[in-house]
Amino acid sequence: MSDLSSKIASTRKEVEHLKDVISKAKYAADDTTLDEVAKETGAASKKAIKPRRLLRGHFGKIYAMQWSDDKKHLVSASQDGKLIVWNADTQNKVHAIPLRSSWVMTCAFSPGGTLVASGGLDNLCSIYQISQVDAGARPMRELSAHTGYLSCCRFLSDEQILTSSGDMACILWDLQTGSIIKRFDDHTGDVMSVSVSGVDKNVFLSGGCDSTSKLWDIRTGRCLKTFVGHTSDINAVHFFPNGNAFATASDDSTCKLFDIRAYKDLKTYNAGTNSGVTSVDFSLSGKFMFTGYDDFNCAVWDTIKGERIDTLTGHENRISSVGVTKDGMGICTGSWDSTLKVWA
Repeated sequence: MSDLSSKIASTRKEVEHLKDVISKAKYAADDTTLDEVAKETGAASKKAIKPRRLLRGHFGKIYAMQWSDDKKHLVSASQDGKLIVWNADTQNKVHAIPLRSSWVMTCAFSPGGTLVASGGLDNLCSIYQISQVDAGARPMRELSAHTGYLSCCRFLSDEQILTSSGDMACILWDLQTGSIIKRFDDHTGDVMSVSVSGVDKNVFLSGGCDSTSKLWDIRTGRCLKTFVGHTSDINAVHFFPNGNAFATASDDSTCKLFDIRAYKDLKTYNAGTNSGVTSVDFSLSGKFMFTGYDDFNCAVWDTIKGERIDTLTGHENRISSVGVTKDGMGICTGSWDSTLKVWA
């Protein structure tokens, strides 16, 4: 027994030594700050972003939306029990899919534009094939394994989807078989959001009610890094366009920009409101960041300088979701006022 205690003490000492080595290495490489870099860049000019389309058709609170990769269509989920696929150009509803449960919290569009997904308090991720919904709105697949509500879902491809849940786990699914490929457990609170890298499909982010965000390796199922700094629930996470950083939106009324390589918080964005931040997305270049708030507004930020340069107003209730088109030419905001607005 004494030999075992000696080994444990030795291992702990070695761990502390390695932590010290890592801290020194990080300190040596930390040669500048984002604020210093921002001084060398010009101020972002205020853009004339205006509402160009108003999408009406839901009769309940809109909880989620996502653009299709074709930059023209989007899907929205509302607690009126409908999943609607829109043509944002014409403002027409292309498909209206009745859901088995009206308590929906998330929706997603597949990369190929042939599938949409939704989930919520029914603990299920329901997959619909768009070409078949008019003939009958039965799901092509219902993915069942989570023991808590489904908070977010994102397609990796037309064959795989990633889900997060109030059961503190994320799951990667095979859509052909409906089986679990891998389960990701490390959060100590409800997982509220996931984001898949547009650069490296082998990694994804998650954010949860334990106030942490985590970077995962899909191949191994391991958590690579845990990022701390928020003081309340994280509602949304989103990768920076180059895949080397990401933003978080939290109920503590702030957003943060984290650098993955430096493993640190680069910038905190505070709009001076007590309202929680519900959603976040970036412009195509990453120069601008868009954040939705409980106070009915969407803030436009200069990402590098951390300055708010505009506020998109007009909704009459909480903004629940923000999404930028793949080409960066449009922004959509979904709200509890049952409407979606397309801005450009």
